Amino acid sequence: MRTEERRNKVLEFLQNSKYPLTGTQLAAEFGVSRQIIVGDVSILRAMGTPIYATPRGYILPDKKLKNNTLIATITCRHDGKDMRRELETIIDEGALVRDVIVEHPVYGELHGHLMLSSRHDIDVFIEKMEQSNAKPLLDVSSGVHLHTIEAPDTAALSRITDKLRKLGILAEGGQV
Repeated sequence: MRTEERRNKVLEFLQNSKYPLTGTQLAAEFGVSRQIIVGDVSILRAMGTPIYATPRGYILPDKKLKNNTLIATITCRHDGKDMRRELETIIDEGALVRDVIVEHPVYGELHGHLMLSSRHDIDVFIEKMEQSNAKPLLDVSSGVHLHTIEAPDTAALSRITDKLRKLGILAEGGQV
């Protein structure tokens, strides 16, 4: 299979998948190394395809938001110990955590695509953090970070911010 044909097939697989696909899964499917897939994804991104690399694998953003779905940015502040509690509070109200954003003193704004929508997703994310001994992005910014979330409606968004405020996680003026 030629390189261009494989890239088109990778994109087709991502478009047809309801779940994230890992580089290892795609590599096995096409009989190439994971590094070849990483390169293919980089080229597809450079061509304008919005492919997110999440803790669970590659995924295309869902362009078909449900009616009345709200996209909001919330500002949080906590240490790494409260990460699970923060994420579970958000998803338990039916929201999706798209990303985490921090301000780095040298690099500027850094984004980490999360796409977490269930406790299972959170378990996998936390497990990968622990197994790799990676530090959460919030360590870069003294615990201050943003999350872009998709909430099912204004009532859910209000419940999320109220609960995070009560937990001491929502930063002052924490909703944008």
